[in-house]
Amino acid sequence: MKTAGVLVFTGGLDDTAPVFSVDASSGTPLFTDGPFVESKEHLGGFAVVDVADEDAARLWAARIAVACGWPQEVRRFRVHAQRPPTA
Repeated sequence: MKTAGVLVFTGGLDDTAPVFSVDASSGTPLFTDGPFVESKEHLGGFAVVDVADEDAARLWAARIAVACGWPQEVRRFRVHAQRPPTA
């Protein structure tokens, strides 16, 4: 991935650290424990790649899945418009 110039960042998550979720949709942050590794699905790490299109994303996701030995979920970053610098 480095040689191909698509790798931006990758990292695994610390499975010994506390895990919690926060939801502020009610206006006040509500903290709950979890999700837990025992759940059906959990996030063990992530990779950020910069590719030209969906075909390239599928190619690299497949390679990561083979290298890691577990399923991968692919999502696109939402690109926000750049704000002009303030004076």
